[in-house]
Amino acid sequence: MQVEVLNTKGKKTGRTVELPEDIFGAEPNNHVIYLAVKQYLAAQRQGTHKVKTRAEVKGASRKLHRQKGTGGSRKGNIRNPLYKGGGTIFGPKPHAYDIKLNRKVKDLAKVSALSYKAKENAIVVVEDVKLDTPKTKSFMDILGSLKVADKKVMFVQPEYNDNVELSLRNVPSVLGVLLSDINTYDLVNSEVLVLTESAAKVFSEEEAA
Repeated sequence: MQVEVLNTKGKKTGRTVELPEDIFGAEPNNHVIYLAVKQYLAAQRQGTHKVKTRAEVKGASRKLHRQKGTGGSRKGNIRNPLYKGGGTIFGPKPHAYDIKLNRKVKDLAKVSALSYKAKENAIVVVEDVKLDTPKTKSFMDILGSLKVADKKVMFVQPEYNDNVELSLRNVPSVLGVLLSDINTYDLVNSEVLVLTESAAKVFSEEEAA
């Protein structure tokens, strides 16, 4: 799959990069995308919810009145769950929400998400962005030239660039990630995938290897 490389002004450079067909032209699998997104969202949950049982709430432990002969129901102590201020029955306890997924399933989900982006013509390849100083306006001007400034953008670089990262991190609609950190949720959650030329070439190099 040949994709034209644009410069930071949004003009064609005359160069193209080859994105491997077995990744960007693969048949998407919706179910594995669902599983990968579910795993990602589950991992975001802290699982720190907690309520007190009758053993943990404050209150005396003496029996409120004798068992028989009162005409009323039998009762334990004031920490009984039936009373206001009593403990909670079967309340939530801290636990993890992690879901295990096999590596092949996660890889297939990522490939499926990339394939969808290719099918929707939502992939833009731009020459490597170099900024002398961190400046959000300069970065947004580049996105404006690429005609993606009004969309949710996932901006991918092969290596960390301090000036670029500082320029984009305050823009709510832009997510900057390294190529090695791409995940299915972020791909699905973005409208446009913007790859730098170096990042796009890594796909071809790995395919050749």
